[in-house]
Amino acid sequence: MITLTNLQARRFLLLKQGLLGKYRFEGKEGALDFVRQAGCLQFDPVDVCGKNAELTLQSRVKGFSKQMLYELLYQDRSLVDYPDKNLSIILAEDWPYFSRYREAARQSGLQFEGLAELEDQVKEYIRANGPVSSDTIPVSGRMHWHSAIHWSGNWSGKTNAARAVLEQLYSTGELVIYSKNGTRKTYDLAENCIPEEVLQAADPLPDEFEHMKWRILRRIGAVGLLWNRPSDAWLNIWNMKAPQRKAAFESLLKEEKLLELRVEGLNSSVYCRVEDRHWLDLAQQAEKTVPRCELIAPLDCMMWDRKLIRALFDFDYTWEIYTPAEKRKYGYYVLPLLYGERFAGRAEIVADRKAQVLTVKNIWYEDEVRQTKKLQAEVDRCMRRFARFNECRIVV
Repeated sequence: MITLTNLQARRFLLLKQGLLGKYRFEGKEGALDFVRQAGCLQFDPVDVCGKNAELTLQSRVKGFSKQMLYELLYQDRSLVDYPDKNLSIILAEDWPYFSRYREAARQSGLQFEGLAELEDQVKEYIRANGPVSSDTIPVSGRMHWHSAIHWSGNWSGKTNAARAVLEQLYSTGELVIYSKNGTRKTYDLAENCIPEEVLQAADPLPDEFEHMKWRILRRIGAVGLLWNRPSDAWLNIWNMKAPQRKAAFESLLKEEKLLELRVEGLNSSVYCRVEDRHWLDLAQQAEKTVPRCELIAPLDCMMWDRKLIRALFDFDYTWEIYTPAEKRKYGYYVLPLLYGERFAGRAEIVADRKAQVLTVKNIWYEDEVRQTKKLQAEVDRCMRRFARFNECRIVV
């Protein structure tokens, strides 16, 4: 077992995430490389100063623009919108690994009267007319339907029939999202957007336990460090409770795919992937690192286990977007502010793209943070960079 100081554990996490020192990822290829490392980017449609997936990439990828992610999704088709850790963006090449969820959706759809006929109708319409949205297909009325897979939505009673059939076909993988304009989604046949060899590939891990291990290892790789405890990092891994998780960890350790680590101040072991040993070795070196100042997304993969973040960084972060206004401690859409090897505070920022003005409504620094001239200069530089990312000319 490897023993780390708290500083070494934080340093490992930040080096692995590409958030410490010089930028490791650059441009559109760098964005794709980071998604490959993370496995998935969690998607959220709220856009106050960038959507969550865009915010995740802007903190790591030098020169990143929102257009790059759009091109990777809807032009290059290297990425695809697909549920993983809730609504997510994944590599198109990972499509075969999720075939069991698409099959579950197909089986669930059989219970809804009239749905199969609507599915055939919509698919034929798309073949004849091209990509569609819920307001352009010839389907009207309401019907009983809910998604078999909760990460794709869950409605009770009757819902809009056009929306239901599109969401059902999306859940079964027969349709994919062709493009997005704000929150408006346009769908096309998966066969028109995903290479045939990927679309027709068999499930690489048909055994349920092996599949669970793959997903656990993937989530550990996304965060960098995780412990064998209940965590939001495991969201949407089906049929996994404490005994199954324990067995999976034991198997991954036996197969030498995981390293067990002890960190000062933590009561439980944490684990990293063996393939990330390089970053562990760097973190254990005594050399000073070059600090960067970055704004971190609320649903950033590094933040998936906020109890672990609190334990390692002594930083308590709650995303208050769903907290009633009168009960919020900070604000509606507040981003963690990272500086060097610690969280310096948090910031509430609003982008007015029409006026091209980025408004920094407030910055709350952590109590022990000294607001030096160097820190202020780095924060100012970070805000100017963030303004360019949001296509704003002025920072207020």
